[in-house]
Amino acid sequence: MPDTRVDRSSGRPAFEDRDRVISVTDREATAAGLASVRRRLASSWESLAGRGRPTTTWAFSVMLTCVIALTAIGLTMVLSASAVESISKDQSPISLFRKQAIWAVVGFGLMFGLSRMPVWLFRRAAWWAYLFAVVLLVVVLTPLGVEVNGNRNWIQVGSFTMQPSEPAKLALAMWAGHLLARKSARLGDFKSTGLPVIGMGLIIILLVLRGKDLGTAIVLFAILAVALWASGMPKRVPGALLAVAGAAGVVLSLVSSNRSDRIQAWMGRNCDVSGLCDQAQAGATALARGGWLGVGLGQSQVKWSWLPEAHNDFVFAIIGEELGLVGTLFILGLFALFSLVAIRVVLRYDDVFVRVTGSCIVMWIAMQAAVNIAMVVGALPVIGLPLPFISYGGSALTFTLAAVGVLLAFARPERTAPTRPGRKRHA
Repeated sequence: MPDTRVDRSSGRPAFEDRDRVISVTDREATAAGLASVRRRLASSWESLAGRGRPTTTWAFSVMLTCVIALTAIGLTMVLSASAVESISKDQSPISLFRKQAIWAVVGFGLMFGLSRMPVWLFRRAAWWAYLFAVVLLVVVLTPLGVEVNGNRNWIQVGSFTMQPSEPAKLALAMWAGHLLARKSARLGDFKSTGLPVIGMGLIIILLVLRGKDLGTAIVLFAILAVALWASGMPKRVPGALLAVAGAAGVVLSLVSSNRSDRIQAWMGRNCDVSGLCDQAQAGATALARGGWLGVGLGQSQVKWSWLPEAHNDFVFAIIGEELGLVGTLFILGLFALFSLVAIRVVLRYDDVFVRVTGSCIVMWIAMQAAVNIAMVVGALPVIGLPLPFISYGGSALTFTLAAVGVLLAFARPERTAPTRPGRKRHA
């Protein structure tokens, strides 16, 4: 049995066990240290689960790093995938890479510029952005519009080409956030809040469908549904909107011979007759050849006239062939990390505009990446959606980077009130 003595320094009893004496104060310090560790672990878990309030400096850095990495990989893969096609057309092997690099510089300039803007300025510009998007979509229907691969969704003026549906995605996200923030006191009233958002959003969607771009229309429908969900609207409202959009997509696919042929090809029918299976089969072959570590950067064989749009919609297949499964998983990890951090940034604030606009942008980028990858691996039919930050396309890259600039503005550590200083704030 241990002997009980008195600790002279504290006057408290101590316990002697052989040659070791542990005072009661030491036990209290140990217990306090363990409690502190438990509190830190609990706080870390809450932060990881989305219930904490992590520093926006960390979120800003993570999102920016992911975007820079994805864009750098995209430029590299565009150079690798497009060089052969450029040479076959008697062009410089770096011609498409040079164009993409120029648009990347413009996009990054726009992204960093928007990241420094106050949030109230985005709200002031929301209506103008919406009107600008509608005007551009109307111009597509004029003689300035150009049809590419069966879709009339391009504007061409001289050597300059632009896809208006790309800025329309950002404009719709900002406009929906602004309108729902204005009507924040009546978010539960579908007639006064939900109907105006859906009605004005359908104008953009119908203009896009007039150009036969069903893939972009699906993304715009999803943006509307997420805007209603993020604003606190009952779940049955965005659910019903998605159901209507899905039914409309099925009907439009059945009445269009081009879309129905793609669905038939995805199901493995009439491949020998239509030849529409060639692109999907070549993409699957590229992924299979890559194995774990790939055949090496620039060593793809499928890009030698076997895979159409190798630098555009099917660039993920070239990544799988040249960088292997490890490279594709790295791309997926970057998209997942970016989406997780971005959605945590926008959901940690109570401002309706920030929550709605940010949620729409995150959903747009994440959904488009998921659909493109699913299309390449054969889980979905080929619908012509590019892979954000990576696929070739100046309009898509520029306005996706601009959308990231809006998210970075929300994530700035010094982010202040959503309205202009000195004016009444919205709840």
